[in-house]
Amino acid sequence: MNTKNNKRKKESAEKIKQVFFTLINEKPMNKITVSEICSLAQINRSTFYAAHEDIFALAASIRCELEQIVWKLYEDKYGKRFNTNDYLLLFHHIKENQLLYKTYFKLGFADNEPNLVLYEKEQAVELGASYIDYHIEFFKNGFNAIVKKWLNGGCIETPEEMNEILLSEYKGRLLI
Repeated sequence: MNTKNNKRKKESAEKIKQVFFTLINEKPMNKITVSEICSLAQINRSTFYAAHEDIFALAASIRCELEQIVWKLYEDKYGKRFNTNDYLLLFHHIKENQLLYKTYFKLGFADNEPNLVLYEKEQAVELGASYIDYHIEFFKNGFNAIVKKWLNGGCIETPEEMNEILLSEYKGRLLI
């Protein structure tokens, strides 16, 4: 494998993402063009199209990448049939990658998927939690709302403080 080209490919992919993050936080996605991204990233259109079909495919790949990162953060906890209710790793990752998460929310991905909320529905059902679908929806939307508020405020609070805020809201309740 040609290491030099592989490195250049990774650098180009990173430039494309960074330009996209900047643009999406300045204007709607339907106002962003491939030409604009290529110009700002200082790459050829063919470089963009070698990796992405269009702007929407780029956005989808960013979404996939972020969700895989979040799953990896908690990889050792999935499937163990219990939830540690530990969101500290996630709050640290959000603080370190604010533009990525702002983009995720700006694109509306958090509105349509289980996304950043860690839960195992089957586990909750086994524990006898009633109306679990409503609880999941409530928790997911509440969690996403505090993350958005934190991001919009510049992540002034520490990840530890954010984790405590979250846990204090659910003290004595089953967190899923």
